[in-house]
Amino acid sequence: MKAQNDVQHYGWASILLHWVVAVLVLVMFCLGLWMTNLDYYHSWYHQAPSLHKSIGVILILMVLVRIGWHRFSPVPEALDSHAVWMSKVAKLVHYLLYLLLLIVMISGYLISTADGRPVSCFGLFELPALFSEGEQQAEIAGRVHFVLANSLLGVAALHMLAALKHHFVDKDRTLLRMLGH
Repeated sequence: MKAQNDVQHYGWASILLHWVVAVLVLVMFCLGLWMTNLDYYHSWYHQAPSLHKSIGVILILMVLVRIGWHRFSPVPEALDSHAVWMSKVAKLVHYLLYLLLLIVMISGYLISTADGRPVSCFGLFELPALFSEGEQQAEIAGRVHFVLANSLLGVAALHMLAALKHHFVDKDRTLLRMLGH
């Protein structure tokens, strides 16, 4: 299998980026829900947010690489069995997923840097606090982060259901192409 996509198939680079981002989004969502319910005396009260932020930095880098990769290696053409409207909806959903991912990650950054402190990535490097407006920034960004993270998961669930519909109902190769077949 080639790294680059061709008109019929996804290359291994696109497949790897897709599934790593998908898994990280799910992990981040679960970790985010779990950590917001921890009480102050829980042993993970300080560690979970740090882990969430570090994974978030990796995730935004992966998403940026993925966006750049798609500029370098365009996605395969739609299958002949797909109606034109279906292809347009699929593109719209993909753009929406990218937009939600970016806004959720930017809002997470704004929450984390509202107090003027940088965001550490596993202690390896730090993203500086470029904007720090304090409590109001954290509160507004927190609301945006929560609502759009839930929206992202909903759109991703629809994306997954559509792929399963293509596989089991339409019996086409949509899902198989993203699995490397």
